[in-house]
Amino acid sequence: MPDFSDSDEAEGTGTQSWVPDFDSDSDEDTGERPAATEPEPEEPGREEREPAGHAGPVQSVTVPGRYLYVKWWKLALVLLGVWAVGAVVGLGLFSWWYDSIDKTPALFAVLVYVVACTVGGVLLAMAHGRPLLSALSVAVLSGPFAAVAGAAPLYGYYYCERAGHCLVGVIPY
Repeated sequence: MPDFSDSDEAEGTGTQSWVPDFDSDSDEDTGERPAATEPEPEEPGREEREPAGHAGPVQSVTVPGRYLYVKWWKLALVLLGVWAVGAVVGLGLFSWWYDSIDKTPALFAVLVYVVACTVGGVLLAMAHGRPLLSALSVAVLSGPFAAVAGAAPLYGYYYCERAGHCLVGVIPY
């Protein structure tokens, strides 16, 4: 068992407590230090050089006259465009799922579509200072919702084939 006492026997082991020496006769100078003075001005003929790694201030990415937001009609067009594609994808995936005997590939395709929309939307959202890409990000993230909305009429049609009471042939009541 190790000995952690401060006795004279433990001096050779290096485990004794350290006691600071505050004597004034020590070799190190611990007294007052002179205050820092301002650097002397350089000769007028010499040019000031900047450090090699400093290139100056970074220029702004935003340009005057460039919008920092999306106009409402651009947002509506982007949403409608992406939702139209998403509705077609949802209609196709639901039709494939409904008609197939083995549902596994169709469900895997749905999973891939949802993951692709999520990852693509998050990656598009990372673009800084590009409001149209932010609108596209929102539209891509809501792509699975558009796919469900596109598949809903087909689901209603298939359901109403078996049930006799439907409104307009696609809305069960």
